[in-house]
Amino acid sequence: MSGKVYLTGAGPGDPKLITVRALEALQRSDVVVYDRLVSPQLFMYVKPDAELIYVGKQPDRHTMKQEEINRLLVEYALRGLTVTRLKGGDPTVFGRVGEEAEALAQHGIEYDIIPGVSSVHAVPAYAGIPITHRDYASSFCVVTGHERPEKLASSLNWQHLAHAADTLIFLMGVGRLEVICEQLMKHGRNPATPVALVRWGTKPEQETLVGTLADIVGKVRESGFSSPAVIVVGDVVTLRERLSWMEKRPLFGKRVLVTRARTQASEMVRRIEELGGEAVPFPVLSIEPVQDEDRLAALDEALSQLASYGWIVFTSVNGVEHFFRRLRELRLDIRLASGARFAAVGPATAAALLDRGIVPEELPGRFQAEGLVESLLPKLKPGERVLIPRSSIARDVLPEALEAAGCAVTAVDVYDNKPAQASARWIVDMLEAGEIHIVTFASSSSVHHMIDALNGYGVHQPEVLLNRCKIVCIGPITEAAARERGLAVSATANESTIDAMIELLCSL
Repeated sequence: MSGKVYLTGAGPGDPKLITVRALEALQRSDVVVYDRLVSPQLFMYVKPDAELIYVGKQPDRHTMKQEEINRLLVEYALRGLTVTRLKGGDPTVFGRVGEEAEALAQHGIEYDIIPGVSSVHAVPAYAGIPITHRDYASSFCVVTGHERPEKLASSLNWQHLAHAADTLIFLMGVGRLEVICEQLMKHGRNPATPVALVRWGTKPEQETLVGTLADIVGKVRESGFSSPAVIVVGDVVTLRERLSWMEKRPLFGKRVLVTRARTQASEMVRRIEELGGEAVPFPVLSIEPVQDEDRLAALDEALSQLASYGWIVFTSVNGVEHFFRRLRELRLDIRLASGARFAAVGPATAAALLDRGIVPEELPGRFQAEGLVESLLPKLKPGERVLIPRSSIARDVLPEALEAAGCAVTAVDVYDNKPAQASARWIVDMLEAGEIHIVTFASSSSVHHMIDALNGYGVHQPEVLLNRCKIVCIGPITEAAARERGLAVSATANESTIDAMIELLCSL
């Protein structure tokens, strides 16, 4: 029985512009056959054992001829595998999807065509150029520029094309720009007609060059502007001065690697994207509840004595979440701790307690264990019992200091901090290609797990690879871990919070 092929559009470059249906196809595929302009970030959604096959084409070099790509799709499908053919933009717009579909149909192979967000309109939009506008353009025409110069003149009716629509959009035409401009002016298009070239549209590398039919070729030569770019010809280009939005955001042009656990990364990713950056979530660690019998027994014993503690001290949001998770599993009521006072390290941990109806009494100025010790010691009484629900890799600074002050401290593991089981190959490719501009670390464990993950994928000197980027840490403990592993830290947040990290990213 043959498999199935999804002929799929990945969108113009921004990985968030992929459609839900295309994402679903990726997630179920055994094989992904992808092109040059596809964002590597999309590979984080494929199965760990999926085969990735690059068949990208550049103006001067084709990795694989179209006939070979057709055969490849047929061969994998006939093996009974699910295949996603992932193309930039929309596969039906100069994507040769018709040829691939014909090959599959000839062999009786089932396939779906999944449209994508086309660069035709998305790339100009990201540059502040709507391709239609009530006052400037009521029509547009899309033309391929990817032909030999002598063929370009014979395959297109330039006399009609020059005035076929208010807005003309040329894809894959940078190498033919001089011919395009000459032909349009020769057939009556005003030499003063505005022209924009948008390179790497929707990505952090996006560049826009504006001119007219008469001078844009000279500007391209002078600036060294190159493909891939979308060419927009028409009065709508003048709107860019007023409508440019993406390039004005504070994090525009920055691609930021976020190494936090998947459950924690979403807020930071959202903030980066709101400010115009491209966030690359790569969870190098996984937060999991304690499961082995001995530590679970110690945790349960500590929770059974909630009424005996004078203080319950939380050092992280994860500690709060897994503490209450285990309480629910044991069917224990937090009101048993009605005599206890609660302390939290940092505003995020305090907020997690507030969400559960508990107001922490201590919030140190420095959001780390040393700061909490300074705040707590004046409040504690000798012999007072203190419970610290924490990570299995937490430092012993806090319990040791409290014990030295005469307190009876019970420090129990409520969660484990483990390496995430995720493929790192695509992130290695991005780092080696210089596509990651900033790497963020929000804990010392994320530093160690990141370097270990790169080692596991054959990177012999991961610190050298990471040091091509700017390294940003959430606090001094994380910075120390990064420097210990050979990383050249560019900046460290003055507070161990996401707000401080975002502010720091905007200043780089």
